[in-house]
Amino acid sequence: MPRTPAPDEPEDDLDDLPDTHPPQPVYYAEQALLGALLLEPHRLTDIAGIEPDSFSNYAHGALFAAMRALPAPDPDQHAQDTSWLDAVLTAAREHARGLTASYLHTLIQVCPWPRHASAYARMIETEHARRILRAHAERLSLTATDVTLPHPVPTTLAEADALARAVDDIAARFPSHSGSLPRTPAPAPMAALGDAEEAVDEERLLLATATAHPADVEQMRWLSTDDFTHSLHAGLWQCLTALTRRRAPVDPVTVLWEAQQRGLLVSGAEPAELLDLLSAPAGSAEYWGERILQRSVLTTAHRVGRRIEAFTDDPATAPFQLILGSRRALAELSAVRARWHHATSLAPTTTSTRTRATAPPRAGPPRTTAPPARISR
Repeated sequence: MPRTPAPDEPEDDLDDLPDTHPPQPVYYAEQALLGALLLEPHRLTDIAGIEPDSFSNYAHGALFAAMRALPAPDPDQHAQDTSWLDAVLTAAREHARGLTASYLHTLIQVCPWPRHASAYARMIETEHARRILRAHAERLSLTATDVTLPHPVPTTLAEADALARAVDDIAARFPSHSGSLPRTPAPAPMAALGDAEEAVDEERLLLATATAHPADVEQMRWLSTDDFTHSLHAGLWQCLTALTRRRAPVDPVTVLWEAQQRGLLVSGAEPAELLDLLSAPAGSAEYWGERILQRSVLTTAHRVGRRIEAFTDDPATAPFQLILGSRRALAELSAVRARWHHATSLAPTTTSTRTRATAPPRAGPPRTTAPPARISR
């Protein structure tokens, strides 16, 4: 099947090009709208919600801009001559030189019904909203994985805010509609961002340091088991928080016993190895906790961006589903974001048993001892 020519391509060369990217349905909606407006320019007053950049094809946008910039012709006069069409072509060619008079005639011929112009415009608006949302989601995903950023979390959250504003803008332009969430399958799960070995080391150091200084655990309720990359580490953090809430004694042996009661040892972890892990504190538990939470924020942001990208890539996803699905995904990021804000902005209400003067500076990872030997998995 021959490829449908774009209006700015030389027609003589089309037969030699492979049909690798056939036009999407919105391309034909754009052609139908432009054909309707070329036939009946007075219908421009009925078109709302789209701009020249709403078109997926640049030349189509240039034509639309030219039509809007020129005064609409008298209907009777327009039916008798092509002076308005000539003026539109001349104005549009200033921005899209490949446009030809023959393509304008093609647009007129392929328009099914000029009176359906508003419906064609709504199709174009829908696809434009989809492209906008995808661009924002893609920027969120890329920002979350950008290791060159000096302040990755604030920058990533700023992109999340921009994405949320885009969702709100789309919701304002499309009426609310009760319905189901998108049926698009979720992207394949991925590991936490960053260095996996570094993540495991930081989690082990947190557990050991918190075991040595359990008073710090009370001040770290902003850290969740979902933030850990290793399930055993998440379980051990649950053990620590449970012991501190019960005001029970906390040391490597009591944590090991709690881990046994919770069934953590059935995963293959050896008691002696757990004791070694819990007996090698280093630096500040709060520091390691913030490191773990930062990784969790960025991983969640990346996952949310990819999820919304998947929604936009599914042509069967309706606008109300895009809005509902995107807001549901962003709510997941809002939850971990609230914990990050709590961790980084709330001053501690109690003083640790250690003096803060002995705590390592927060600017760099304190390593007063070597990381404990790695646990068998």
